[in-house]
Amino acid sequence: MPDFSNPANSFNLSVIDEFRANGGRAGGPFEGGNLLLLTTTGALTRRPHTVPLGYVRAEGLLLVIASAAGAPEHPQWYRNLLAHPVVRVELGTDTFDAIAVPTEGAPRERLFAAVVRSAPGYGDYQAHTERELPVVVLERPEAPADAPREVHSLADKLLEAHTWLRAQLRHIRDEAQAHSPGRPVGLGLQLRQHCLAFCQGLTHHHTGEGAAIFPALARSHPELAEVLERLGEQHREIKRIKEQLVALLAGITVAEPELLRAELDRMSAELEAHLDYEEAELLPALAGIPFPPVRPAPAG
Repeated sequence: MPDFSNPANSFNLSVIDEFRANGGRAGGPFEGGNLLLLTTTGALTRRPHTVPLGYVRAEGLLLVIASAAGAPEHPQWYRNLLAHPVVRVELGTDTFDAIAVPTEGAPRERLFAAVVRSAPGYGDYQAHTERELPVVVLERPEAPADAPREVHSLADKLLEAHTWLRAQLRHIRDEAQAHSPGRPVGLGLQLRQHCLAFCQGLTHHHTGEGAAIFPALARSHPELAEVLERLGEQHREIKRIKEQLVALLAGITVAEPELLRAELDRMSAELEAHLDYEEAELLPALAGIPFPPVRPAPAG
């Protein structure tokens, strides 16, 4: 049940290298153990940080424990994922993105008990610190049922991204509506992490469009100039709303659930209108552009 807090530690780096060189296996004290690599985004630096961690499977979930071997403070990787919930997981020979969601209350207690049954050392770590060891679920998002099954063109890729955004937005709106209205309540880490993951995914999508897709379309389809200008304005407005939403999620809990619901409803309406308009105007032009891009054949 290794839990290494310092990603720059030379021992960590040697474990990471061995893991990657041997198809997700490491020897020595980790021979036969459950080990994964977790890459988080630095809370302040925004740089990637990779650490080897022990993991436990319980109730069909993939769990990591922010034990730091019973240290009095949370490890840096845990603080990173609170700021940036989308993480990269390397498990065996499989690599995938996940949303890191710390558990709370009764679910956390139940899962931690299952963890201790599987790896008793975590119980020893908990006994040596006053902080509650976070139990983090690494959620691997499933592709929405209405996502394109195959991606052959840039139009397919755009629809894939839009389908994910719509599905995530529906998910977090459902979570927000599950809380009792009319009184201040803690919205919980699960809702917070999903909201932040959605906002980060939206930023990544719009950044990619603004930096690559829109300039290329402006060159190849000058008749779309007004459409692209309008889409750029919509991006800026959605960014403003998104920043307000992120500000509401600055703490672990949110004291104004009705305000959060109102922001989610407003963002939903504007985002849906934006996605519908973008698809109607851009998909015909993008359908003829292969994805992944076809590299030109070498000369000679």
